[in-house]
Amino acid sequence: QLQLVESGGGLVQPGGSLRLSCAASGFTLDYHHIGWFRQAPGKEREGVSCITWNSRSANYADSVKGRFTISRDSAKNTVYLQMNSLKPEDTAVYYCAAKRSPFGLCALLTDYDYWGQGTQVTVSS
Repeated sequence: QLQLVESGGGLVQPGGSLRLSCAASGFTLDYHHIGWFRQAPGKEREGVSCITWNSRSANYADSVKGRFTISRDSAKNTVYLQMNSLKPEDTAVYYCAAKRSPFGLCALLTDYDYWGQGTQVTVSS
């Protein structure tokens, strides 16, 4: 069974930090691009960040540049999203996704093959 499981969400005050984890089960994340997406109530799903299969390139939405960092721990078959300086507008359900790709760049598009169940991030005082 192929699964992605997100964890690390929760309630945090504005300016605070969270680290989200995306763990793969049933397959290896090697040779997969991994993306983080989010969806707030009443809004379309949007791409947040992605990292290439070899971790040599990453991409970020303008709204999170300088605040979020994506990384990969291949030994743990896990990808992380470190979120700093959180704002109320970051409140959303965050999803991780994977797609097998040999290419050197990743895109913040929704054409990924495997998706997690999502984890809620709420930024509020």
